[in-house]
Amino acid sequence: MDLFTTDLISPMLALVFVLLAGFTSFFSAAFGAGGGLMLLVVMASFMPMTLVVPIHGLVQLGSNINRLLLSFKHIDKSMFIYFTLGGAAGAVLSSFIVSNIQFDVMKLVAGVFVIYILWGKTPLLHSRSILWRLAGGFATTFISMFIGASGPLVGSCLHMSNYSKMRFTATFSSIMSTQHLFKAGVYGVVGFSFWQWLPLVGAMILSGAIGTWLGIRLLNHIPTDKFKCIFKYILTLLALQLAWQGFKSLCN
Repeated sequence: MDLFTTDLISPMLALVFVLLAGFTSFFSAAFGAGGGLMLLVVMASFMPMTLVVPIHGLVQLGSNINRLLLSFKHIDKSMFIYFTLGGAAGAVLSSFIVSNIQFDVMKLVAGVFVIYILWGKTPLLHSRSILWRLAGGFATTFISMFIGASGPLVGSCLHMSNYSKMRFTATFSSIMSTQHLFKAGVYGVVGFSFWQWLPLVGAMILSGAIGTWLGIRLLNHIPTDKFKCIFKYILTLLALQLAWQGFKSLCN
């Protein structure tokens, strides 16, 4: 286990992270999203957010690519293209300020946004308009650079399109893969050293691949209406947790 440890990670904690990566990937594959934020919350309990965000991003890149490969033919290509174009602009802007942002406070912004999208008044922009997709890609990618897990944000935007289970999973995974790729690029440019974390990240990605395969198999047996209901309430609970963490940071 020494290969997977650092000064901040004990062998036992490394094992917990690897097992948790498998479980959270299973959860995301089976219920659409949420596993990434679960993993982030646990990792952030033991590591500084400045380390958690880029490391978590690499793990989630592997997890989402695995899920994408198992659902590729169901992608909404138009949504993916415009979200990616907007996301590229968000990534470029974030690269200029990523070193000066209070990471923890951004959780409050993200949590409130998710809850509003799920339960509040529908935004005036139609979810299938080009402007909405570009803006969604820009905003979620930009915010993902500071809060780590943008899955609830992207999931909230896609939720408005009323996708089928597999179309949601494929489109969500494609967008998240791109966002995490952008994140790796931005943190690489600003000087984050990924090399010492690669063995642990690799083990977590492998565990996540197994969890994803199991989750996709379960997804095929979940009724669409139940899937959408479970997904909405899971996102709400995760958003409340995220907002609470941000609020506590703001008060300290």
